[in-house]
Amino acid sequence: MQRSEALTEADRLMTICNSCRYCEGLCAVFPAMELRRSFSGGDLNYLANLCHSCGACYVDCQFSPPHEFDVRVPSVLARVRHESYADYAWPRALAPLFRSNGLAVSLIAVVSITIFIIGFVAFNDPSALLASRHGPGSFYALMPHTTMAALFGAAFLWAIVAVIQGARAFWHDMGEPASVLTEPRPLLRAIRDAASLRYLDGGGVGCYNEDERPKDDRRFYHHLTFWGFLLCFASTSVATLYHYLLQREAPYPLWDLPVVLGTLGGIGIVIGPLGLYAARRKREPAMMDEGSRSMDLAFLAMLGLTGTTGLALLLLRESSAMGVLLALHLGAVFALFVTLPYGKFVHGLYRFLALVRYARERHAT
Repeated sequence: MQRSEALTEADRLMTICNSCRYCEGLCAVFPAMELRRSFSGGDLNYLANLCHSCGACYVDCQFSPPHEFDVRVPSVLARVRHESYADYAWPRALAPLFRSNGLAVSLIAVVSITIFIIGFVAFNDPSALLASRHGPGSFYALMPHTTMAALFGAAFLWAIVAVIQGARAFWHDMGEPASVLTEPRPLLRAIRDAASLRYLDGGGVGCYNEDERPKDDRRFYHHLTFWGFLLCFASTSVATLYHYLLQREAPYPLWDLPVVLGTLGGIGIVIGPLGLYAARRKREPAMMDEGSRSMDLAFLAMLGLTGTTGLALLLLRESSAMGVLLALHLGAVFALFVTLPYGKFVHGLYRFLALVRYARERHAT
């Protein structure tokens, strides 16, 4: 198979870097690179997804621009990463969603929210959308719980299947046997490295942005986003148990566990993406892939929209704005679910799998 321009350029850079090895202490990419004399497409995608784009190698490199070797490891590996998402997409017919991600996510979000608003009006009295309601079960007066569970269950199941299929293709392309994923040592090491964002520190000093003064704020905002997302998922899971095991209907009191978890998670997925957006604006353009800009911003915007509408619904759930806010929030969540396998979300899973492989290789050596 003919290589893309990005893979060809990544191969050239890795060959140069393998001869120099000045950056081997900065992150996991360069020690993993040194285990190879040549680079298959799977190897290059592995190294690209192992890269956390801290920018330290670009700042430290003696061959970065204006040198004639034009070594731009962060931007080239970012471009390879972006291409790899489409290469491993499932089903293949939806791979183009990665190439026009910002537009696709925006349209899906608008359509999803519009359908929920129209649905609320069509299946209820039109005035019900602006009616004030109080107490448990008020959400389900607009949309029955069984319908809500079926819709979101199907969307979530689709996302899970599509993400797993993409991850399987990525793992297979790296040439690793499935048995590695059952070995506790590399798995535990990868979990620890991923949870701590170990390689998002430029070798210990932080990420580089518009100048050569490293900062560690990207790690902080990544943590807010990641743990915020998990807390929102935990909130939904606990609420599901409440409904089916305890026969308690939402909305719950402010002090109840699903609300506490959802509030903390909502704050995380609002502040975290805002911080990451601000940090991205400060980054040196030579260290980024502009082709992935719309995908990055679309995912941050979807997380922010989900968190903002969720918090607004919490604050105004007993007002006449509840119906509209519920439609906005459910539409945003549904759009987030169906677009998860075709946007920046997949980078977390591919990066984790790359860390598992790196942990296995490091232990083997």
